[in-house]
Amino acid sequence: MSAPQTPRTFGASTTAAEVIDGVDLHGRRAVVTGASSGIGVETVRALAAAGADVTLAVRDTDAGAKVAVRLGSELPYRAGKLTVGRLDLADRSTVAEFVAAWQGPLHILVNNAGVMAPPQLVRTPDGRELQFAVNHLGHFALTTGLHPALAAAGGARVVSVSSIGHLFSPVVFDDLDYRYRPYDPWTSYGQSKTANALFAVGAAERWADDGITANALMPGNIADTALARHMDMQQVADFIASGELALPPGKTVEQGAATSVLLAASPTVQGVTGRYFEDCSQSDQVTERATAVTGVAPYALNRENAARLWAVSEDLVRQPSTFRA
Repeated sequence: MSAPQTPRTFGASTTAAEVIDGVDLHGRRAVVTGASSGIGVETVRALAAAGADVTLAVRDTDAGAKVAVRLGSELPYRAGKLTVGRLDLADRSTVAEFVAAWQGPLHILVNNAGVMAPPQLVRTPDGRELQFAVNHLGHFALTTGLHPALAAAGGARVVSVSSIGHLFSPVVFDDLDYRYRPYDPWTSYGQSKTANALFAVGAAERWADDGITANALMPGNIADTALARHMDMQQVADFIASGELALPPGKTVEQGAATSVLLAASPTVQGVTGRYFEDCSQSDQVTERATAVTGVAPYALNRENAARLWAVSEDLVRQPSTFRA
């Protein structure tokens, strides 16, 4: 990675290309999950443009291959190599296969894939609630499985894509899978996004001696993304009209990928770990949701919560399937 540069002014309108400008990632290897659409594509574009060899970790490898071909035709000379790997975060076996197939160091891991607010309760084959399973547990299993590769890289970075949606709920440890309370798509999404932030806190605590930094981020309000493919859009409209859901100003996909790329590659955040970012800056804490459209809840940065989530997650990803309808 290039030597530290004079700090630049980055903000809400900054694009991923502007963040990566002047950064040299030749010789670095990166994995981006959910890289076949939305900000995942733009994150891959920026990292590869700077010279990183990037693996697109995707559920649909045909879609991923089409993205890789398109990006390959658009990227500049001396861009990094693009490859595609199958990864279904709801399926433990594909996570294990991806980890087992990885060889050599890994310098950058961007945990970008996710699902948002399916209107009905959906469970994975091993009985977990879908959003918590995909957004958190799948990424937890992937990242901890790749820990040796990250440690071998020397100065690796882990990026966890969270959301302002984390303000809808802390992690409810006594009912992660909605077995005792009525399913709600937004509190479910909220707890999974809180878990994304807490994972970064936990990884920062455990892996500092390995030279690994881990941070979480809110990418912004980006309309052009597949994240909302499961959502009931009328329900969303009603939620906004009721005042229960406040949205920050909209961003383009290129702007939405900027904070991910900053945390993955910019020398301006070298050594920063265990933090939550938005608009290319560290977020202020907020003490209540109300109509907040920026900021991070204290419970999403709490070290005790992070330690508890880590222990629970280790148990869950090691357990055999215990599916019950």
